[in-house]
Amino acid sequence: MRLRILLLSQVLPYPLDSGPKIRIYYVLKQLSQRHRVTLLSFVRSAEEVQLLPHLLEFCEDVRTVLIKRSIVRDAFSLLLSFVYNRPFIILRDYVSDMQSAVETLVNAGSFDVVHADQLGMAQYAENLSGVKRILDEHNAVWTILERLYVQEGNRLKRALLRRECENLKRYEARVCHRFDQVLAVTEADRKALQSVSSHDCNIEVIPICGDPSAIPVVERLTGTKKILHVGTMFWPPNVDGVLWFSREVYPMIKREVPDAEFYIVGARPPREVKRLQRTTLDIIVAGYVEELLPYWKDSAVFVVPLRAGGGMRVKIIEALSRGVPIVTTSVGCEGIEAQDGEHLLIADEPREFAEAVVEVMQDDDLAAHLARSGRRLVEEKYDWRIVYGKLTEVYDRIGSSIVPRVAAPRE
Repeated sequence: MRLRILLLSQVLPYPLDSGPKIRIYYVLKQLSQRHRVTLLSFVRSAEEVQLLPHLLEFCEDVRTVLIKRSIVRDAFSLLLSFVYNRPFIILRDYVSDMQSAVETLVNAGSFDVVHADQLGMAQYAENLSGVKRILDEHNAVWTILERLYVQEGNRLKRALLRRECENLKRYEARVCHRFDQVLAVTEADRKALQSVSSHDCNIEVIPICGDPSAIPVVERLTGTKKILHVGTMFWPPNVDGVLWFSREVYPMIKREVPDAEFYIVGARPPREVKRLQRTTLDIIVAGYVEELLPYWKDSAVFVVPLRAGGGMRVKIIEALSRGVPIVTTSVGCEGIEAQDGEHLLIADEPREFAEAVVEVMQDDDLAAHLARSGRRLVEEKYDWRIVYGKLTEVYDRIGSSIVPRVAAPRE
């Protein structure tokens, strides 16, 4: 059955410079092969509208709504969170223009399915009637807050994080029951969502995938001593990981590899991350970079030092595709079928992490082995053309439960 789908997105899924964008982009490509898809997305600037022609190559229509964040808006959302006992991050992302756009399209467009991408978009779809509803949870979001508050030393921040975590638990449990189908990207996220929703929600695991055929293996420079981290630096788990690595792991690496350098690449680094490069000349905070290829080529090792988070780290998938050796934590490689010592190295304690990074930098054979096997893993397990057939099966089931519309008889 050919369906009409309205996909709601928190971010315009192009260019492919973040994990959420990569997820939505290839979901759109998969769905558009058999269905008619309209994308309704938030944008952060008028310039993003110039990217719509590319998305219109496979979407039937693309609509946008401008979202603007500010300190004043965030403070008001935090106040409302206390008043209504609802998650701050959900209230922060509520925009009445988006709600109006959704309702106008659904009322006028005869859509069969509304697909909400990420938890923040669920609020725009959960109360719709006359359509099937699918929620794609990139993370079990409450688990991210739980990990952050467990590690937080500041009592006030810890209390705020814990409160937000409890609000999210209740919210995600309720929202999962409101949708006909929930998608998770890892088995760990599926279990976490079911644990708060009485285990009776319909949750299917479909991992985040990319297009390995479009990502060539890089020819890395020989003799380089550069350590690379890539990730959006306004995402709290990334900030926590980078600070932990810089303060507790990197000094031990420098004792073994004195000419090592650490490059932090990612949009909107906060003050505490920018401050790192003021304390030492060999930590470089590059910020947002449009072309990452020179950094991949000039890196000896790619590090993902996450201690909190959920879902999948798409940059690990990209680094595996590029043939760059990786050192990460158990949290960092959650949801990825990678084996320690075969596809990447896993270490959770500072000394172990430092030793793993030094080993990769000094052992060319190990680095080459990790690069080859990592690339092979992505080709076999994380190619959207192979894996997202499961998404088609989900939509076939949804389609089989839809009663075809019958045109009203003429007078």
